[in-house]
Amino acid sequence: MFSLKPSKLAGCFELQPIVFEDVRGRFVKVFHEQAFAAQGLETGFAEEYYSVSHKNVLRGMHFQLPPMDHVKIVYCVEGEVMDVVVDLRAGSPTYGHFDLFELSATKANSLYIPKGLAHGFYVRSALAIMVYKVSTIYSAAHDAGVLWNSVEIPWPITEPVISERDAAFPRLNEFVSPFSYT
Repeated sequence: MFSLKPSKLAGCFELQPIVFEDVRGRFVKVFHEQAFAAQGLETGFAEEYYSVSHKNVLRGMHFQLPPMDHVKIVYCVEGEVMDVVVDLRAGSPTYGHFDLFELSATKANSLYIPKGLAHGFYVRSALAIMVYKVSTIYSAAHDAGVLWNSVEIPWPITEPVISERDAAFPRLNEFVSPFSYT
């Protein structure tokens, strides 16, 4: 159904589904409960939503705090993004480290993000539509983040288009993590 490529951060994977193409276009199966379960991946998702962003927009670095923390699957159905995850799990050998991924509609790849990782992305194309599938319901009281430029991520721009909310997140070195590595 898909290939699973481990990232530098434990439990985080890049997923590459089989893409069916013919004269009509493309067909991509993003999620298959049995195939995910066979790989030990989360199969219970509570919400799905999408964002539409323009070139040079940076969204991140987002996560939800316990007990509303969640597993997340993200993929790009239009355009191309530089996707980033940061390990926030106390006790993890990769705490504070990041991994980069190129997600695009052309590649049809997705990213499986476990609990305890912050997520963000930078839009490389004129427009990008990102889909998010999450294992818990959004909770404004548990919505959090760390400042996008407080980790040594090689962002391709120094002044991205960013929300006031994202610009006000604490720096990583000021963040006290409620997540633990198991």
